[in-house]
Amino acid sequence: MQMPVLWVPIAIPLLAAAALLSVPRRFLFAKEAVSLFAAALNLVAAWTLFGKEAVYAAPWAGLGAEFSLRLYHFSGFIMLAAACFGFFVLVYSVVFMRGKDHARSFFVFFLVSLSLTNGAVLADNLIVLLFFWEGLLLTLFGMIAIGRPQAFRTATKAFIIVGICDLCMMLGIGLAGHLAGTLAISAIRLPLDALGGLAFVLLVIGAISKAGSMPFHSWIPDAAEDAPLPFMAILPASLEKLLGIYFLARISLDMFRLTPASWASPFLMVIGCITIVAAVMMALIQKDYKRLLSYHAISQAGYMILGIGTCLPVGIIGGLFHMINHALYKTCLFLTGGSVERQAGTTNLEGLGGLARKMPATFACFLVAAASISGVPPFNGFFSKEMVYEAALERNFLFYLAAAAGSFFTAASFLKLGHAAFLGPLRQELKSVRETAWPMLLPMLTIAGICVFFGVNNSWPLEHLIRPVLGPLSAAGHGSPGVPGEHMLVIVTAVILLGAFLNHVAGAAMAGSGLKAIDHIYRAPVLSGIYEKAQRKVFDPYVAGMKIAENFAKFSAAVDRKMDVFYDKGIVAAITAAGHRLGRLHTGNYSTYIIWAVAGMLLALVFVAG
Repeated sequence: MQMPVLWVPIAIPLLAAAALLSVPRRFLFAKEAVSLFAAALNLVAAWTLFGKEAVYAAPWAGLGAEFSLRLYHFSGFIMLAAACFGFFVLVYSVVFMRGKDHARSFFVFFLVSLSLTNGAVLADNLIVLLFFWEGLLLTLFGMIAIGRPQAFRTATKAFIIVGICDLCMMLGIGLAGHLAGTLAISAIRLPLDALGGLAFVLLVIGAISKAGSMPFHSWIPDAAEDAPLPFMAILPASLEKLLGIYFLARISLDMFRLTPASWASPFLMVIGCITIVAAVMMALIQKDYKRLLSYHAISQAGYMILGIGTCLPVGIIGGLFHMINHALYKTCLFLTGGSVERQAGTTNLEGLGGLARKMPATFACFLVAAASISGVPPFNGFFSKEMVYEAALERNFLFYLAAAAGSFFTAASFLKLGHAAFLGPLRQELKSVRETAWPMLLPMLTIAGICVFFGVNNSWPLEHLIRPVLGPLSAAGHGSPGVPGEHMLVIVTAVILLGAFLNHVAGAAMAGSGLKAIDHIYRAPVLSGIYEKAQRKVFDPYVAGMKIAENFAKFSAAVDRKMDVFYDKGIVAAITAAGHRLGRLHTGNYSTYIIWAVAGMLLALVFVAG
């Protein structure tokens, strides 16, 4: 294989994006044709490169830096997954974005994001990785900003939060490079001592913020409402999730070699559990289709972090399997939300209902994806979650308890969402709704089909995609590919899912509405106060940071005003008063002046003698 071929998946989407900028606006379909062709060509390139190994290195940026790329099984797998999701979402976007303002800008940002993702995945040098990684921050900002009129504020929020996390990652890269004496990712092997541990934490902040983990998540629900919907399907749901977990795995498996006995293992597991529970609890109370899905995109990242954090082969395999499963069903769910928005004109659950009879294919895709994310057998999410459960239970029962609680609330919130949007009586204003166009249906149906395939025939992705990432370590993992190793855990999962269903039925009967079926949880004695504060964004680190910055600015302004008063009035008054006093001393008496002169000379002699 010619080594420069590794440039192909980077160059194809980037050149297509440049071509789009030169297409006149009057050629309405040219931007769609160019985008589709580039996404298809990128998919072919990723498919061709998958399963192969190659390296590319060239001098770059002086000071001995090297532009190095590396293709091996893990990077090839992530690149292929990103190319698949990019193609599916782009086919969907051709119809969804038609007639919308800034459609060309959306496709340009979309293609540049694909190019940057490929570059970041292939990078074998931390500076090269950072170059592509930071480029995604710009496309993230752009794709949000072209949404609703108020989207610019959300884009700024996302830019600040992710930018601060990326700054931590930069510091981690500098420290790791200094300690290892190299910036080559494949050559770094660092201990988790004081400085190595600091580098690990800084790099993890960059990785999990890209994956959408707490506490770096609060821009995602806002973007779900303000950004064009395909943005949520392509970046937070798929590309960024894949890239963030990919880098977390590289940090944990290659650069630092975590073990169950290391402090870093429970560190990651605690982050994973907090993300699972806190985000899914927020998803429960949402009354907007897209905003509810956005909190689940955050929550599911917790299972991936928890699985990798166990440092057990079954947990790592489960976490990586959940990574690809999540990208599948969450992309599908966001696409169903886009179809509902386009056909019904709203994603507010209070304005929806009965859409199953008007949009049966969309509802079928929703059912498959919702069952997958809820961990219902035999869909793909069930198997990856069971592997994470098994590893979490082996480490500590509390970790398993948090993961299991997340599954209960996940199922409860999707029962609420499906009931409110698709079941119940059809609203009068929705009677003219029709099924979405086939170019939007085709990606949803395809992804839903893969969810079923990855569940029923889960040994295929495990053996061909996931296990080779761990190499010999995977032999110590799950005994039977695709079959849950702990049958008791499967029984417990079934009980949890049944409990969620009964909770929904009882709640809907009490409230008289599927949308309000879990209001009894929201109104629980302790939870109601926490929810009230959460809705006021008391726990949002961005809001807290902005308040600190605002108070610091007010303090600085007050100090500045006091300094102005001090210099403009205080100093002037002091000099004026001193002048008046000196003036009084000038009496015109020559003997007084002679005394001053002699005293001055004596002082000068004392100073010189000293």
